[in-house]
Amino acid sequence: MTMIKKILALKEERQATILAHNYQIPEVQDIADLVGDSLELSRAAARLDSEVIIFCGVDFMAETAAILSPQKKVVLPENGAWCPMAHMITPEQLRDLKALHPEAAVVCYVNSTAEIKAESDVCCTSANGVQVVNSLSEKEVIFVPDRNLAAYVARHTDKKIIPWNGYCYVHDHLTAEEVRAARAEHPNAEVLVHPECRPEVIDQADFVYSTAGMGRHALAGAAREFIIGTETGMIYRLKKENPLKEFYPLSKNAICQNMKKTDLAKVLRALQTLQSQVTVPEEIAVRARRSIERMLAVKN
Repeated sequence: MTMIKKILALKEERQATILAHNYQIPEVQDIADLVGDSLELSRAAARLDSEVIIFCGVDFMAETAAILSPQKKVVLPENGAWCPMAHMITPEQLRDLKALHPEAAVVCYVNSTAEIKAESDVCCTSANGVQVVNSLSEKEVIFVPDRNLAAYVARHTDKKIIPWNGYCYVHDHLTAEEVRAARAEHPNAEVLVHPECRPEVIDQADFVYSTAGMGRHALAGAAREFIIGTETGMIYRLKKENPLKEFYPLSKNAICQNMKKTDLAKVLRALQTLQSQVTVPEEIAVRARRSIERMLAVKN
């Protein structure tokens, strides 16, 4: 029996659902029940009836699923898959920032630890950050941990945004010079970039989208060629869904090493052993769940 057949058989036996982020390797995307961005996968985790969720992503994603579905077993196939940006702020640092700005609401990007979510008023993703911030009554907003997403949101709100100095190393390394070079090489291509990119990269783009937004735009748009300014794993999904269109990475070096740690062997092992199971202490989960549910209630 091939590894894929073993995974599918054991998935049925365990009554499990496999979720995979858009940045996962192609083989993992292909065996997943749902491939999506953080918002899509958060919503899926909340509504699934499955007893077991195999979450092919990084630590904060599995934590979010565990917070929303404490009665389910949420398993991260690669225990060492973590998001550096999520660990660029500590709860103590956030509490200090809140003390400096007592009138401000706290919005935390979903790319954050459970402890940071628990200290926040509401979460957001790259897909709904603007809507979440604009839904608040407060005039000042502490935005953690991504400075680039904070800067993007600040362009689309009249609220005062107080950013934390965190960043995604993959998106932060993309440059305006790379955009200009890619346009010169592919003059007919539209440039789609992620809002985690630096402001000067966003200035050079045609459109700014979450990965889910990129997918919708590519399917619906008339353009035949696209330059994609995000982690290279997204290219596989885009090509799979649009076989007659061309997609070029803004940078071939835009690779999240932690997203690439999960492979089929680790998915199979996760189904066999249900390890590593992700749990969140109840006192943190209760507060973090409130922030996530407030995010999910915001209309897009």
